[in-house]
Amino acid sequence: MSQSDVNKGRRRFLVGTTSAIGAVGAVGIATPFVASWKPSAKAKAAGAPVKVDVSKLETGQQMIVEWRGQPVWVVKRSKETLDNLTKISDQLSDPSSEKDQQPEYAQNAYRSIKPEIVVLLGICTHLGCSPTYRPELAPEDLGPEWVGGYFCPCHGSRFDLAGRVYKSVPAPINLLVPPYQYLSDNVILIGDDGGNA
Repeated sequence: MSQSDVNKGRRRFLVGTTSAIGAVGAVGIATPFVASWKPSAKAKAAGAPVKVDVSKLETGQQMIVEWRGQPVWVVKRSKETLDNLTKISDQLSDPSSEKDQQPEYAQNAYRSIKPEIVVLLGICTHLGCSPTYRPELAPEDLGPEWVGGYFCPCHGSRFDLAGRVYKSVPAPINLLVPPYQYLSDNVILIGDDGGNA
């Protein structure tokens, strides 16, 4: 065996070994880089649908849950509240939710799938403040015609207990109804309407 044969064999071995180690190194470097493109578990959870059990929600009570980092209000309304919603239509800017894009199940006087339960995004449509829940009738600071609803302390916008905006206030449209569906009589899935929008 000549010296040149040994060098060629050694050279092939070294080239093959170096190539294999380089390929493993490239995969080792590329894996974390490619994995960084995927959304984190925290980001996935932030946009994930939220299950809400309303079985213990009492009439007149509001529950607040978080979905996509925003407050979502779930309110159980009384028959009196539902009756009052139909009495104030002439005071509202968009009583049938026709101006803003809302799910079909929110385009009614109750703005909900089931009349007694309303689900609303708790962000004022004016500048993003969070209105306060004011279910009482005719409080002194809101006037004798107030039948319950939401009052935004930032700029005075008013919404009824269906999230419909009153006329002549800064908020341009009704409170938004997030996508949602009932998984059972008492469990709501917020963030997914099952394609019923």
